[in-house]
Amino acid sequence: MASTIPDPLPGGHTTLGTTAPAATGADHAGHIEAHGIDHIPDGERHGHPRELFSVWAAANVNYLSLVIGGALVLMGLSLWQALAVIVVGNLFWVFTGVLAISGPASGTPSEVITRALYGVIGNRVNNAVTGWMISVCYFALNLSAAATAAFALVEKVGIPANTGVQVAVVVVIAALTLTISVYGHATILRLYLPITLLLTAVFAFVAVAVLGHTDFSYAPAEPLTGSELWVTLISGVTLIAAGPLSYTTSADFSRYLPRTTSAKAVAGWTALGGFLPSVAVCSLGAFAATSVDMTDPQTALEGLLPGWFTPAFLLALVLGTIAINAMTAYSAGLALQAVGLRIRRSVSVLFDGTAAVSLTLYALLVSNFLDTVSDVLQLTVVLLGPAMALYATDIVLRRNRYDGLALTDESPDSPFWYTGGVHRAGALAFGAGVTSAALCVNTLYTGPVAHALGGADLALPVGMVVASALYAGLMRGGLGVREV
Repeated sequence: MASTIPDPLPGGHTTLGTTAPAATGADHAGHIEAHGIDHIPDGERHGHPRELFSVWAAANVNYLSLVIGGALVLMGLSLWQALAVIVVGNLFWVFTGVLAISGPASGTPSEVITRALYGVIGNRVNNAVTGWMISVCYFALNLSAAATAAFALVEKVGIPANTGVQVAVVVVIAALTLTISVYGHATILRLYLPITLLLTAVFAFVAVAVLGHTDFSYAPAEPLTGSELWVTLISGVTLIAAGPLSYTTSADFSRYLPRTTSAKAVAGWTALGGFLPSVAVCSLGAFAATSVDMTDPQTALEGLLPGWFTPAFLLALVLGTIAINAMTAYSAGLALQAVGLRIRRSVSVLFDGTAAVSLTLYALLVSNFLDTVSDVLQLTVVLLGPAMALYATDIVLRRNRYDGLALTDESPDSPFWYTGGVHRAGALAFGAGVTSAALCVNTLYTGPVAHALGGADLALPVGMVVASALYAGLMRGGLGVREV
């Protein structure tokens, strides 16, 4: 049985063991989503792949993308070098799109599909670390960014942002975010198109103001050359790629699509929804950095905007963060269920939110803990790169054929139990990928390979290639594999 307790449907019914059609309200906007990590029956599948575009676009028209784009120029790159890095780094959205095609094929979320990679027990460890823990940290980081913008907004209306007000602001933003997450999939689909349009309009106005001040011939006073330039370029690509790599859960938002949905359409709309706005907003940050000091992006950008528009800009920063965090909390809730806790998805989402709010308040009011979390998250590519590569490789090797009902079976009789609940091929490949990446990383510490290469951080490509190649080799060799 799947480790989930379905939320009640209207009328007091649940989806446990039912094949009722979508008309029951199992996935209707405005109703709490009934499904968690359990299988979505064919009778409840609905929607079109184009709906995925606005889901991913709304989550990527955000403040952090502006910050990252500006950071590339602050790292010493010229404008055109920074723009090239932005495009290359965001090409990793292709992987996010590829992973999304496993949702319609299986009718289950990514947190369950990865049982095919790691085994039933091994996958619980995977979800605890690369799923739940990292998601909660990202939630806290994004919530902190939104809170900072909201603090500035309340002060503009004459309310001093003292400790009590700050706590209230954080709780209100988190409550709005978690409400969307609790209502779930259909509500996200319904809300994110208008959110995308609204955010696009606001950021288009910001773009006009920024482009009017952009120095298109900008180059640093002392341009980077040689190995120093390559080290910075690679670091920049890794920084950008960390965004799409953090979404190893893209099947969560495609699993309600009919089984016969075009895989190309699912991959394309998902990838474009992440790629286009990420490139646009990151580029906007790079453009701004040619004329203002992006070490304090919010203040710098406010200086380029008319005073009457500043509140709208600050609200957009908050709204964009709510959009991305609602998706993060949604997937974190599924990850918590997949760890093995038999709780409702709505309850698991609230638990995630409570943990993230606690981290955020501690960071903002007590210490610089969030800075530490931010530094640690720079290392997430060491985990997420191999995890993304393994998942994509498994989809290719299995030709995207997943038995959703078999995946929900957690008993020793499950075809995904493998040996003692662990798929040795997946565990070995993931371990080798992470180890290889750790040897090549250059963030909080410098690995021996990075040191030998003068600081070049090759953790991302090395970790992904090693994990993918080893997994493919072990699978073809038949290590721990059961055909499903």
